Amino acid sequence: MIKKFQEKIQQGSDALGLSLSDEQCEKLASYIGLLDKWNKVYNLTSVRDPEEMISRHLLDSLAILPYLTGDTLLDVGSGGGLPGIPIAIVKPELAVTLLDSNSKKTRFLQQAKAELALDNVTVVHARIEQADLPLFSIVTARAFSTIQDIIELAGRHCDDAGYLLLMKGIFPQQELDDVTGEYEVQDVVSLTIPDCDGQRHIVRIVKNKG
Repeated sequence: MIKKFQEKIQQGSDALGLSLSDEQCEKLASYIGLLDKWNKVYNLTSVRDPEEMISRHLLDSLAILPYLTGDTLLDVGSGGGLPGIPIAIVKPELAVTLLDSNSKKTRFLQQAKAELALDNVTVVHARIEQADLPLFSIVTARAFSTIQDIIELAGRHCDDAGYLLLMKGIFPQQELDDVTGEYEVQDVVSLTIPDCDGQRHIVRIVKNKG
C-alpha cells in the first residue's frame, strides 16, 4: 500500500513542478499511512480514503513550497500535521513548529515526528493565544480561522521581516476586506492541486512597514 501511495505522491509532485527524492516520497507515503491508521481512532480528518488524503491534504500542503522563504515556520492549528509535516519532510533545513490545542492531535504529531525521524520538528500543545513561543520567519495556518482572527492570534509570533502564509479554499474576498491594523495583504495566489476539485488560494500577509 505504501508503494502505491508513493507512486501517487510522485505523480502529484511532478504535476506541481516539485522535484522530490525517492526517500522523501517514501517518507511522505509513510506519513499518509500513519495518518490513515490514527484517523480511525483519533478522527484527525474527515477524509477517510488515504488516496484522497494524498490529493486533498498532502499535495495541497506541498503546493505552498515555492512560496516559503526563511528558516523557521510555525504551523498554527496543525491538527494532523498539515501543512507542517509534509513541509518538514521536504525541507529538512527548515525548523518547523507544530502547534495545536488538542492533546490527541499533538500525541499523533509526536508519534509522527518519532516514526518519521523528523529532527527539524517541534510539537507544542497549547492554545495559540497562550503559547510562549519565539518569533518565526513564517507563520502558516490551514482551515484554522478567518484571516483577521489569525493575524490577531498569531501575528505576534511573526518576525518583523517575516510573513503569514494562510491557506484558503475559495477566494476570501470578505476576509481580505476585513484585514486591519499593522498587517497588510501582500498578494493572493491561486493554486491548482492535482486530482482535487475546488478552488485553492494562499494569502500572504506582511507587517506594514509604513
